[in-house]
Amino acid sequence: MQAEQLKEAVVDALENVKARDISIIDVRDRTSVTDYMVLASGTSNRHVRSLADSVVNEVKGKGLKTASVEGADASDWVLIDLGDVVVHVMMPATREFYDLERLWRDAPAIGAAGSE
Repeated sequence: MQAEQLKEAVVDALENVKARDISIIDVRDRTSVTDYMVLASGTSNRHVRSLADSVVNEVKGKGLKTASVEGADASDWVLIDLGDVVVHVMMPATREFYDLERLWRDAPAIGAAGSE
């Protein structure tokens, strides 16, 4: 699966479970670790976990195994490393505190629809 297709599958999975404030950051020119970072917020710890589960199930359904899932026990911040796409699902307060969008502010923000 190409990075673009993987990114779209992740966004679809998040939207299907009503994620809030989905952001896609294109980091291809900034790091060799991943191509895209997708950030989304949940309304509760249970919702954050549900969003992460939705992403994992979506990509598994498309034949891709997740490389790593971190933070599922605490559920304030769940990180899903899919290789070409890294997904951060957080509670709003956690997202505001760490402010990953600011750290990558020079990278192009694509938005949930995938258009620049």
